[in-house]
Amino acid sequence: MKLHIVLVEPEIPQNTGNIARTCAALGAKLHLVYPLGFSISEKQVKRAGLDYWDKLDIEEHTNFKEFLEKYKPEDHNMFFVTTKGKNVYNNPDYSKMEEVFALFGKETKGLPEDVLKKYIDKTVRIPMREGLRSLNLSNSVAIVAYDIYRQAGFDNLEEISGYFD
Repeated sequence: MKLHIVLVEPEIPQNTGNIARTCAALGAKLHLVYPLGFSISEKQVKRAGLDYWDKLDIEEHTNFKEFLEKYKPEDHNMFFVTTKGKNVYNNPDYSKMEEVFALFGKETKGLPEDVLKKYIDKTVRIPMREGLRSLNLSNSVAIVAYDIYRQAGFDNLEEISGYFD
Protein backbone atom coordinates (compact mmCIF):
# COMPACT_ATOMS: atom_id res chain seq x y z
CA MET A 1 0.00 0.00 0.00
CA LYS A 2 1.24 3.49 -0.84
CA LEU A 3 0.30 6.34 1.48
CA HIS A 4 0.34 9.97 0.38
CA ILE A 5 0.27 12.65 3.07
CA VAL A 6 -0.85 15.97 1.58
CA LEU A 7 -0.25 19.21 3.48
CA VAL A 8 -2.26 22.06 2.00
CA GLU A 9 -0.60 25.40 2.77
CA PRO A 10 1.09 24.41 6.04
CA GLU A 11 2.14 27.39 8.15
CA ILE A 12 4.38 26.11 10.94
CA PRO A 13 7.80 24.78 9.96
CA GLN A 14 8.21 22.52 12.99
CA ASN A 15 4.95 20.71 12.20
CA THR A 16 6.04 20.10 8.62
CA GLY A 17 9.43 18.84 9.83
CA ASN A 18 7.79 16.43 12.26
CA ILE A 19 5.39 15.24 9.54
CA ALA A 20 8.31 14.74 7.15
CA ARG A 21 9.95 12.51 9.75
CA THR A 22 6.74 10.48 10.15
CA CYS A 23 6.50 10.10 6.36
CA ALA A 24 10.11 8.94 6.18
CA ALA A 25 9.51 6.35 8.94
CA LEU A 26 6.46 4.99 7.10
CA GLY A 27 7.74 5.30 3.54
CA ALA A 28 4.82 7.63 2.79
CA LYS A 29 5.06 10.27 0.09
CA LEU A 30 4.78 13.85 1.32
CA HIS A 31 2.99 16.39 -0.86
CA LEU A 32 3.52 20.07 -0.03
CA VAL A 33 0.90 22.38 -1.52
CA TYR A 34 1.93 26.03 -1.81
CA PRO A 35 1.88 28.67 -0.57
CA LEU A 36 3.81 27.53 2.50
CA GLY A 37 4.09 29.75 5.55
CA PHE A 38 7.88 29.22 5.50
CA SER A 39 10.73 28.06 3.29
CA ILE A 40 11.48 24.34 3.37
CA SER A 41 15.12 25.28 3.68
CA GLU A 42 14.47 26.98 7.03
CA LYS A 43 16.47 25.48 9.82
CA GLN A 44 13.37 24.80 11.97
CA VAL A 45 12.01 22.44 9.30
CA LYS A 46 15.35 20.71 8.86
CA ARG A 47 15.85 20.45 12.62
CA ALA A 48 12.44 18.88 13.21
CA GLY A 49 13.02 16.40 10.38
CA LEU A 50 16.60 15.82 11.51
CA ASP A 51 18.53 13.64 9.10
CA TYR A 52 15.46 12.13 7.42
CA TRP A 53 15.17 14.55 4.49
CA ASP A 54 17.24 12.33 2.20
CA LYS A 55 14.93 9.38 2.98
CA LEU A 56 11.81 11.28 2.01
CA ASP A 57 9.79 11.28 -1.19
CA ILE A 58 8.45 14.86 -1.55
CA GLU A 59 6.31 16.31 -4.31
CA GLU A 60 5.60 20.03 -4.38
CA HIS A 61 2.51 21.63 -5.92
CA THR A 62 2.07 25.27 -6.91
CA ASN A 63 -1.43 25.44 -5.41
CA PHE A 64 -4.35 23.28 -4.28
CA LYS A 65 -6.18 23.58 -7.61
CA GLU A 66 -3.14 22.15 -9.42
CA PHE A 67 -2.94 19.26 -6.94
CA LEU A 68 -6.65 18.42 -7.38
CA GLU A 69 -6.28 18.52 -11.17
CA LYS A 70 -3.31 16.16 -11.11
CA TYR A 71 -4.72 13.80 -8.48
CA LYS A 72 -8.47 13.84 -9.02
CA PRO A 73 -10.38 12.82 -5.87
CA GLU A 74 -12.85 10.90 -8.05
CA ASP A 75 -10.01 8.71 -9.34
CA HIS A 76 -8.11 8.15 -6.08
CA ASN A 77 -8.79 6.94 -2.55
CA MET A 78 -8.67 10.44 -1.10
CA PHE A 79 -9.66 11.38 2.45
CA PHE A 80 -9.99 14.94 3.71
CA VAL A 81 -9.07 15.18 7.40
CA THR A 82 -11.03 17.88 9.19
CA THR A 83 -12.63 18.55 12.57
CA LYS A 84 -15.89 18.79 10.57
CA GLY A 85 -15.51 15.29 9.10
CA LYS A 86 -18.56 13.12 8.48
CA ASN A 87 -16.71 9.89 9.36
CA VAL A 88 -14.29 8.87 12.08
CA TYR A 89 -10.80 8.40 10.63
CA ASN A 90 -10.67 4.66 11.33
CA ASN A 91 -14.04 3.87 9.67
CA PRO A 92 -12.83 3.53 6.05
CA ASP A 93 -11.37 0.10 5.28
CA TYR A 94 -7.92 1.14 4.06
CA SER A 95 -6.66 -2.45 4.04
CA LYS A 96 -8.14 -3.13 0.61
CA MET A 97 -6.74 0.04 -0.98
CA GLU A 98 -3.49 0.02 -2.95
CA GLU A 99 -3.05 3.77 -2.57
CA VAL A 100 -4.45 6.26 -0.04
CA PHE A 101 -4.26 10.05 0.02
CA ALA A 102 -4.80 11.76 3.40
CA LEU A 103 -5.18 15.54 3.05
CA PHE A 104 -4.62 18.02 5.87
CA GLY A 105 -5.21 21.77 5.79
CA LYS A 106 -3.29 24.67 7.21
CA GLU A 107 -3.03 24.96 10.96
CA THR A 108 -5.20 28.09 11.31
CA LYS A 109 -8.03 27.32 8.87
CA GLY A 110 -7.95 23.69 7.80
CA LEU A 111 -8.99 22.64 4.30
CA PRO A 112 -11.12 24.91 2.10
CA GLU A 113 -14.79 24.62 3.03
CA ASP A 114 -15.99 24.35 -0.60
CA VAL A 115 -13.77 21.29 -1.09
CA LEU A 116 -15.01 19.71 2.15
CA LYS A 117 -18.63 20.23 1.10
CA LYS A 118 -17.99 18.79 -2.37
CA TYR A 119 -16.35 15.64 -0.97
CA ILE A 120 -18.30 15.42 2.32
CA ASP A 121 -18.52 11.61 2.16
CA LYS A 122 -14.70 11.44 2.01
CA THR A 123 -14.18 13.66 5.09
CA VAL A 124 -12.77 12.07 8.23
CA ARG A 125 -12.21 13.38 11.74
CA ILE A 126 -10.35 12.43 14.88
CA PRO A 127 -12.81 12.29 17.80
CA MET A 128 -12.11 14.59 20.73
CA ARG A 129 -13.95 16.33 23.55
CA GLU A 130 -16.58 18.90 22.70
CA GLY A 131 -15.51 22.53 22.79
CA LEU A 132 -11.90 21.94 21.79
CA ARG A 133 -10.70 23.37 18.49
CA SER A 134 -8.30 20.74 17.13
CA LEU A 135 -5.21 18.64 17.70
CA ASN A 136 -1.75 19.69 16.59
CA LEU A 137 -1.28 19.05 12.86
CA SER A 138 1.74 16.76 13.22
CA ASN A 139 -0.08 14.70 15.88
CA SER A 140 -3.13 14.42 13.63
CA VAL A 141 -1.03 13.19 10.72
CA ALA A 142 0.66 10.58 12.92
CA ILE A 143 -2.68 9.28 14.28
CA VAL A 144 -4.27 8.92 10.85
CA ALA A 145 -1.17 7.64 9.03
CA TYR A 146 -0.38 4.95 11.57
CA ASP A 147 -3.98 3.74 11.63
CA ILE A 148 -3.95 3.41 7.85
CA TYR A 149 -0.80 1.28 8.11
CA ARG A 150 -2.23 -0.66 11.07
CA GLN A 151 -5.23 -1.64 8.94
CA ALA A 152 -2.83 -2.74 6.19
CA GLY A 153 -0.98 -4.97 8.69
CA PHE A 154 1.94 -2.53 8.89
CA ASP A 155 2.76 -3.51 5.32
CA ASN A 156 6.51 -3.24 4.62
CA LEU A 157 7.32 -1.88 8.08
CA GLU A 158 9.82 -3.58 10.34
CA GLU A 159 8.46 -5.36 13.36
CA ILE A 160 10.97 -6.00 16.10
CA SER A 161 10.37 -9.00 18.33
CA GLY A 162 12.49 -10.31 21.12
CA TYR A 163 14.47 -7.08 21.30
CA PHE A 164 15.66 -7.81 24.85
CA ASP A 165 16.24 -11.54 24.39
